[in-house]
Amino acid sequence: MKVSTGSCNGCSICERPSRFNELRRAVPEVTQKSLTGTLRRLERNGIVEREVTSTRPIAVTYRITPLGKTLRRPVDVLLEWAEQNMPHIQAARDRFDEELGGV
Repeated sequence: MKVSTGSCNGCSICERPSRFNELRRAVPEVTQKSLTGTLRRLERNGIVEREVTSTRPIAVTYRITPLGKTLRRPVDVLLEWAEQNMPHIQAARDRFDEELGGV
């Protein structure tokens, strides 16, 4: 898992229904394959809903479910923890990489 800082406040799917490409643009370092897999897992677990609109071209919109909204507070707490501890996390990464010969 990549530790990054921020808040769910900037997460487009938390605020409003979002199209796939909008989500991709919001997190450009995530590959299409990874985002697709993540959205499928979240849908399977009831965290997001996927709505297909039969337009030309077909439009797919994702929205957070009421169950998914219950994750907002714990995720924000985790992101705050990561932000506060980023110097320690980076130091641990640097030590690990040095032990492996500069990966």
